[in-house]
Amino acid sequence: MITRKRLAAGAGALLAALTAGLALPSTALADETTAGQPKVNLVLDVSGSMRARDIDGKSRMAAAKQAFNEVLDATPEDVQLGIRTLGANYPGDDRKQGCRDTAQLYPVGPLDRTEAKAAVATLAPTGWTPIGPALLKAADDLEGGTGSKRIVLISDGEDTCAPLDPCEVAREIAAKGIGLTIDTLGLVPNTKMRRQLSCIAEATGGTYTSVEHTDELTDRVNQLVDRAADPVVTPVVTQGGSECAKAPTLESGLYSDRAEFGEQRWYRVDVRPGQELRASVSVAADRAVDPDHGVLLRAVTVQGREIVRGEAAGNGRTDVMSTGLRYPKQAAEDEAEGSSTETVCLQLTSSFSPAPGVKTTPGLPVELTLDVVDGPGEADDVAAFGLGRGWWLLGVLVVAGFLAGLVWGWLSRWRIAVWRTN
Repeated sequence: MITRKRLAAGAGALLAALTAGLALPSTALADETTAGQPKVNLVLDVSGSMRARDIDGKSRMAAAKQAFNEVLDATPEDVQLGIRTLGANYPGDDRKQGCRDTAQLYPVGPLDRTEAKAAVATLAPTGWTPIGPALLKAADDLEGGTGSKRIVLISDGEDTCAPLDPCEVAREIAAKGIGLTIDTLGLVPNTKMRRQLSCIAEATGGTYTSVEHTDELTDRVNQLVDRAADPVVTPVVTQGGSECAKAPTLESGLYSDRAEFGEQRWYRVDVRPGQELRASVSVAADRAVDPDHGVLLRAVTVQGREIVRGEAAGNGRTDVMSTGLRYPKQAAEDEAEGSSTETVCLQLTSSFSPAPGVKTTPGLPVELTLDVVDGPGEADDVAAFGLGRGWWLLGVLVVAGFLAGLVWGWLSRWRIAVWRTN
């Protein structure tokens, strides 16, 4: 016998099921909408040194709070933002406990400005400076989604929790190939802190900025948050082979890799008759290296014959070495010979060597750009490389200079003759 109580329970279950069924599509749609949104994690140093009153007559902590409030007001609606602290909670002298002092103040997600500001208002300078552990946790905060990911680290001192070197942490994050960029800002920096924060930023392709005024801090953080909202091309992670036969075949696009010191990396690209291969490569010295180094990029056939090369050398004044090459595969001759698609082997070699005591793993960051386009016609082959039109321009300039010299010489002799007569 069906009682009224059972009937009511059944109706309630049916209503709940219908409601859940209706809610699922909207929830899935919301997840799809937010999956591609950019994510930014602001990581703030709240260690004891932030009490110093040397930024526009107020403490570093007060300047950071003011800047954060203005940044929160200006954050674009489509940016998911979070705030993580380091050194905010433990005031004691226990190093082990102090180096675990990092916490998520506001979770990465849709921004509630009022709630985020209330959380920032509670901060007070407290303890240690565990930059390395904070970066590891901050990277975890940004997991998931397909949009750009950026950490903005604001600190007034170097890490106090070695041997977990924050530079090594940044390199490990970059080696994961998750497209995460770390930008660093140093408040009233010294040389040691500047060197460490620069190293962290360079390891992930980020930027370092020195800050000594509140408005500078506000403007720079705003720029970085806005930059996260800009469309970006994320490099595709690849792994070059030890020889051409074992190399991956790549299409037009942007790729990232890691190359050990002294190691050759090989990649393959297919080029059809009438197309042109344009390739460029950059190798970044994300750690201390010896001066006098270079990068060589060679295009060779599968039989090993060199087609063209690009090379660059440096003396240690820059952290990135880049070079490129172009290879147009002629259409007319190849078609006459019945030739088809050609496999071009790209060989990357760099002569970086680590400074004494520097770790050699992971390898140096490599960024490879490939573009296979329709090549120029036969009549434009020379001009396409800037030679044909360049020689015409050079000829015009030579003739114009010669005529100008004749006129100037004639005028000078005439003026001298007139002066002597008078």
